[in-house]
Amino acid sequence: MLASFLSIITVLNFYFISNRARLSVDIISENNVLDSYNYSSIEENELDNNVETSIINSNEWSIEIPKIGLKAEISEGTDQDTLNYYVGHFNETALWNGNVGLAAHNRGYNVNYFNRLKELGTGDEIIYIYQGNCRKYKVNYAEVIKETDWENLNATKDNRITLITCVEDEPEFRRCVQAIEIKEE
Repeated sequence: MLASFLSIITVLNFYFISNRARLSVDIISENNVLDSYNYSSIEENELDNNVETSIINSNEWSIEIPKIGLKAEISEGTDQDTLNYYVGHFNETALWNGNVGLAAHNRGYNVNYFNRLKELGTGDEIIYIYQGNCRKYKVNYAEVIKETDWENLNATKDNRITLITCVEDEPEFRRCVQAIEIKEE
């Protein structure tokens, strides 16, 4: 009986992993993933009632960057298993209100979502969708930072999104793009 149960679990696990493989992501570091950051605890605020409602599935969690043709699903965590299929969310950063931190591969993997992140500049638009709500951001910062410089992921009072990936052939650096919420009037 135990052998049958384990066989069923193995088949289900294979099925779910296979279905996740349809996505594409991008690299954070050569040999490790971005879980060395010492996060501060951030409490999540409730979703605003005045955000633009998305026409997509209310359970979807995704990011879109029109300039570079990016449309990708997001999943919790920045471990290797997550980044092999999704854009990863730094689990100690905000999900909606505050600073949303995301990471992805940019080369060398089946999925390289942030492969064109270096093309973004001031004023470019980023669209973030969470629980059926949509928020738009405008890039105000795009720099290369040290791999140990995690201050851009700190909690903020304003709504922003921070995207981080590695820098090709420079494992001691990371590319960081940050954008501030566009206030619709």
